[in-house]
Amino acid sequence: MQKLLTIAVPCYNSQNYMKNCIHSLLAGDEEVEILIIDDGSTDDTAAIADDFAKRYPTIIRAIHQENGGHGAAVNTGIREATGLYFKVVDSDDWLDAFSYDRVLTTLRHITKRQAPLDMMITNFIYHNEAFKNKKGMNYRGMLPTNRLFSWDEVRHFYKGNYMLMHALIYRTELLRDCGLKLPEHTFYVDNIYAYVPLPHVKVMYYLDVDFYRYFIGRPDQSVNESNMIARIDQQLLINRVMIDAVDIWNLPSKKLRNYLLNYLEIITTVSSVVGLLSGTPENIAKKDALWEEIKARDLKLYRALRGGLMGRTMNLPGKAGQRVSVAAYHLTKRLIGFN
Repeated sequence: MQKLLTIAVPCYNSQNYMKNCIHSLLAGDEEVEILIIDDGSTDDTAAIADDFAKRYPTIIRAIHQENGGHGAAVNTGIREATGLYFKVVDSDDWLDAFSYDRVLTTLRHITKRQAPLDMMITNFIYHNEAFKNKKGMNYRGMLPTNRLFSWDEVRHFYKGNYMLMHALIYRTELLRDCGLKLPEHTFYVDNIYAYVPLPHVKVMYYLDVDFYRYFIGRPDQSVNESNMIARIDQQLLINRVMIDAVDIWNLPSKKLRNYLLNYLEIITTVSSVVGLLSGTPENIAKKDALWEEIKARDLKLYRALRGGLMGRTMNLPGKAGQRVSVAAYHLTKRLIGFN
């Protein structure tokens, strides 16, 4: 019998926290397939994965591969998944048990009705060690709740609020059919994952539960500010892939087009602020070069992104303008609780 849900767990040197993650996933029992993808780890990750697979042979599979980064691990998960639906859970995060039961019950009910579903959206919680706080991300007022709906029924998304990888469960075959392949040896591929498949998504369901628990604030995390500065070229690569992957202006749904524009504005703002945070002429030039590329490629897109509040804020002229941009970023970070 086909599993209802596959959960892929990319792991790289995750020995210190992966057990907590995997134990939380086991609450799904036999309806769920768990793929622990050891991405060339050099610590005890592989041994821990094998031990879990040995103890839960009908639920867990351990997959070992040469190191290719988070994107390569997600690609492997999509390729190897046997579940009807697919979710990625990072090895330092976990799932809420009560919400887990609600998610599986809802997916089961939809499947028994043979109703089409391309993507389920749930809430997630930031557990931020740096600020010692918890910050929830939900989509109340933006998405219809507890029923199937299309893009035409989506309401206005607030600035800074968008559907991250942590919020999404896709139909597995949709990911394969749209040809999604994430770049290897590259951070921030979760943005491609949450963006590129969306034009192929026709039917959605928003379940208003705090399902995903996202641990943030470790100094080695990719979203740590100093790491983002060091990896600015990877952030810019992700930005360019997103721009090239979807022809926004030819999308039939205005609501989908507006959502993707909003998302792209956020990512381009992040690319800009990373260049400004570094304070180096080289990285500021990279930021400026990105905007010039967008302008040359699609003037309409350039005007849409540059004309928004975030686009204007990230491109204030002179040293004083750069200081204002960075100050605006730090205020937003404090209010939202990310990074």
